[in-house]
Amino acid sequence: MTWEYALIGLVVGIAIGAVAMRFGNRKLRQQQSLQTELEKSKTELEEYRQELVGHFARSAELLDNMATDYRQLYQHMAKSSNNLLPDMPVADNPFRYRLGDSEADNDQAPVEMPRDYSGSASGLLRGERSRRE
Repeated sequence: MTWEYALIGLVVGIAIGAVAMRFGNRKLRQQQSLQTELEKSKTELEEYRQELVGHFARSAELLDNMATDYRQLYQHMAKSSNNLLPDMPVADNPFRYRLGDSEADNDQAPVEMPRDYSGSASGLLRGERSRRE
């Protein structure tokens, strides 16, 4: 009988110790609160990412609409300037670069690219070449 009481006492003591450790341990409670905070932060981050993706998708759509509208306005102004001012020299017409159908689809307007060099030889090299000849 004493063995039985000792064994029951041991089991009850282990159970009470486990319960006391579970609810009494500050580090464990801190770990659980940090885990909860981490999960909350992950959820907020995912919501923020979704909001950001939606924002950029809407911004891209608006920019595309704006580019299309600008292209249509430019084509209208170019056509109108050609019709209303037929005698104006092409060089003086501010809408001389009329977008064609293929350029309107490519979102590219003809642009004169500046050169990073001059058209003729300059300075020292021109002088030496003429001396040799």
